[in-house]
Amino acid sequence: MTPYDMIKAHMTQAIPFAAHVGVELIEIGDGTATAALDQRRETSNHIQTQHAGAMFTLGEAASGAALGGALAPVLLEVRPVASGAQISYVKIAKGRLTATAQTSAPGSELLDTLKEVGKVTFSVVVDIRDEAGETVASMQVDWHVKGAK
Repeated sequence: MTPYDMIKAHMTQAIPFAAHVGVELIEIGDGTATAALDQRRETSNHIQTQHAGAMFTLGEAASGAALGGALAPVLLEVRPVASGAQISYVKIAKGRLTATAQTSAPGSELLDTLKEVGKVTFSVVVDIRDEAGETVASMQVDWHVKGAK
């Protein structure tokens, strides 16, 4: 089992809220992640589209998974905290949504900074698309990661 597979397998236990909403991690790589969310009654709003909060949770979970992929070699030794987030809802969203996340720097650079400074800050950009492949939301999550000492 690769470190990426381990992160994916343990997300449900580590982040119970994302699991409660129904976020499914599809793939994790070095600073990248893909997650999905099926529309259900519980994730819908009053006009039968995906609720903004559910979309935010999907994007934030994907960004955290991308962080995990970037910092996989030391993930159990650090404390990541989301320090801010911005989301733009581009169009209404229905059905299954897929979020693709990418860190602002490669994992090797983030790891080097973490090792040298003891902490690292970076952003993760997330693109959330509907089943037709159209962007329904764009998001940026800013992360602060501190080494355990």
